[in-house]
Amino acid sequence: MTTAGVRGAVGRAWRGVRWYLREWSGEARWDDYLQECAEHGHEPMSRREFERRRADALERNPAGRCC
Repeated sequence: MTTAGVRGAVGRAWRGVRWYLREWSGEARWDDYLQECAEHGHEPMSRREFERRRADALERNPAGRCC
């Protein structure tokens, strides 16, 4: 494999890991929310308010927890 091929493979692997971590941590939800606001012309709420509402929703509906 050439150097360029190795760099390409490492780059693809890194992008995959980065995507997975952003989805797992919820970081991608913020970006999706901002994109949706832009598409509909709404003023987005602050990041703090967004995370607060998300945490409240998880408290009301504990979908993946045992307790």
